[in-house]
Amino acid sequence: MKEDIYKAENDMPYEKFMRLGSHVLTEAELLAIIIRTGTKEHKPVEIGQEILSLPSVKEHGLGGLYYVTIQELMEIKGIGKVKAVKLKCLAELSMRMAMAAAKKELQFLNPSSVAKYYMEKLRREKKERVLLLLLDQKERLIGEEVLSVGTVSASLLSPREVFIAALKKEAVHIILLHNHPSGDPAPSKQDMLVTEEIQEIGRMIDIPLIDHIIIGDNRYMSFKEAGLL
Repeated sequence: MKEDIYKAENDMPYEKFMRLGSHVLTEAELLAIIIRTGTKEHKPVEIGQEILSLPSVKEHGLGGLYYVTIQELMEIKGIGKVKAVKLKCLAELSMRMAMAAAKKELQFLNPSSVAKYYMEKLRREKKERVLLLLLDQKERLIGEEVLSVGTVSASLLSPREVFIAALKKEAVHIILLHNHPSGDPAPSKQDMLVTEEIQEIGRMIDIPLIDHIIIGDNRYMSFKEAGLL
């Protein structure tokens, strides 16, 4: 056992993976395997450590690769365009895998499962993005519309657009979903007013608003759970 540990400490990341598995690798070593080659001055593991020292990655962990630009990655010696694209694809795959896992538990009448599914998709957005989820009579998703993409601090949402989209798809129920780039999911005064207006119109035309969920950074706020709908 001691001999295995000694060998592992002296292995290159790929060899260490083959001998002991991925679970024993550090994050820098995992990145080194993706990077594959280094430079004369820097080994792949050292380049991996530089990636981990980028501000976005230090703040968000490996998920911070989603925020890092290709240009930022290419500023690290040993990373060209091809390697930068590979790392960005790794971040995208990570997000899609998280969404796929959450989709298995997705229930549109359960705010936490809806928030969990859309969390990875929305919490990294730098602008407010408003989604309209369109459901049929059995609360199954029949459509998803992007209603608006706003500024960093505010989105533009028209109740008219909400119900035009709902009527086109013959939706029976609707859910509003949007993110707060600040990371704080607490509703603004505008969020409260728009939700109330859409709720009232939905009642009048028999397309009820089931919920309005605001996504923050690993947090969410549900109007339904808060008793505001």
